[in-house]
Amino acid sequence: MDHFDYRDGLLHAENVPVTAIAEAVGTPVYIYSRATLERHAQVFKAALAKLPRTHIAFAIKANPNIAVLKVLAKQGFGADVVSGGEIARALAAGMKAEDIVFSGVGKTRAELHYGLDVGIGQFNLELEEEGAVLAEMAHGMGKTASAVLRVNPDVDAGTHAKISTGKSENKFGVPISEARAIFDRLSGQPGLNLRGIACHIGSQLFDLGPLEAAYRRIGDLVAELRAAGHSIDRVDLGGGLGVPYERAKVPPSPAEYGEMVERVTKDWDVTLMFEPGRVIVGNAGVLLTRVIWVKPGVVHPYVIVDAAMNDLARPAMYDAWHDFEAVAPTGEKMVANIAGPVCETGDTFAMNRSIDVVKAGDLGVFRTAGAYGATMASTYNSRALVPEVMVDGDKFAVVADRIAPEAIIAAERVPDWLQD
Repeated sequence: MDHFDYRDGLLHAENVPVTAIAEAVGTPVYIYSRATLERHAQVFKAALAKLPRTHIAFAIKANPNIAVLKVLAKQGFGADVVSGGEIARALAAGMKAEDIVFSGVGKTRAELHYGLDVGIGQFNLELEEEGAVLAEMAHGMGKTASAVLRVNPDVDAGTHAKISTGKSENKFGVPISEARAIFDRLSGQPGLNLRGIACHIGSQLFDLGPLEAAYRRIGDLVAELRAAGHSIDRVDLGGGLGVPYERAKVPPSPAEYGEMVERVTKDWDVTLMFEPGRVIVGNAGVLLTRVIWVKPGVVHPYVIVDAAMNDLARPAMYDAWHDFEAVAPTGEKMVANIAGPVCETGDTFAMNRSIDVVKAGDLGVFRTAGAYGATMASTYNSRALVPEVMVDGDKFAVVADRIAPEAIIAAERVPDWLQD
C-alpha cells in the first residue's frame, strides 16, 4: 500500500495534488510520501516481532536523502552503509553510530579509520586482509572493532544478473568453504571482536526459496564455528525483498519473510540483523514528469517526457519496469513507447506499453521510484540534477534542490594555461 492515489480524477501524494508540486517545483521531480515510509517501516518491524533479538539497518544506498533517513531514524532504524559518505549521512540524520553497519567490498583505509573514529556498531568484513588491517588500526587507536565475516553461500537468488550478489562468481564475501579457516586466523587478533556472520544474496527477490537455502547454509556454518570454540552472537541476514514494480506481479510479503526467518533460525540464539532498502522506500516515491512531445513512430508513437535516464537510470541499466500513469487520466488508453530527451537510444523507459492517453503538456508519473532513483541520478548531457520533495499530509517541502547546469559549471575550473 502507498499514499499515491486518485481523487476526483487527479493523482494526489497523500493530501497534495501532484499538480501543485509541478507548479511550485517544476519537472522532473521525485516525490516521497512520509506516511508511506512510516507504514512500510512499521510493517517490516511487525514482520520480525516474533524474533527474540533483532536489529534493522536501512540500506542507505537505496535512498540516502537526509529527510528520508530522518523519517526512518524516528522509526528506530539504524543504517547499512557502504561508504564514508553514507556514514556521514546516517549521523546527520540522527542515527546512532552504534546502529550503523558498514558493508561494502571496497572500504578504504581512510573509511575504516573514520568508522572506528565515530564508533560505528559493526564492520562487515569482505576479505581476510580487511580484517587484519582493521584489527591493527583499531588496536593502534586503543579500540576494539566489532565485526562479522561476510560469506558467499553460492546460492543463485534468481534475480537480475546485475543485482545478484550470492553466487560464487560474484565479488562479494568470502567462499563459505573458507570461512572457518579465516575465522580461526582472525578471531584472536587484538583490536578485533569477530562475533558473527553476514550474507546477502541479491536484490528484488520474488522467491523465498533461495533465501531459505542460503540461511540454512549460514546456520550450518554457525554450528561449525561454535563447535570449533568461536563465540557467535549475531548473524546479518542482509536484505533483498522485492517490490511490485508491475502491479500484477506480487512478491513475498514481509510477514511471509518473517515467518520463514523465524522457522529457519529458531535454534541459532543470536541477534539477527536485517538490511532492508527497496522494500521500505520503493513504493514511497514517484518520479513526476511532463510530456514534451508525442512523436509519431513507425509502429507506435513515442511519448517524449522531460525525465531521462540521468534522472532514473534503472530502465537503461537493468531493463527495469516502472508503471507509467497520467496524473489526470481520461480513461482512454494508447500503446506507445516512452523515452526521454537524452542523446542515447538507451534513454527509453518503456516500449510497446499500454498507457493512459497523454498529449504534450500533460503530467505523468513513474511509479515505485523511491529506491535507486534520485540516488543514481547524474547530470549527463549537462542536465540539471533532479530535485526531491517530501509530502506530509497536506504540506510538502523540497528536500533536495534542483542543481542547475550553471551551478555545475561554476564548480569547474579552467587552468591558467588554457585561459585566453
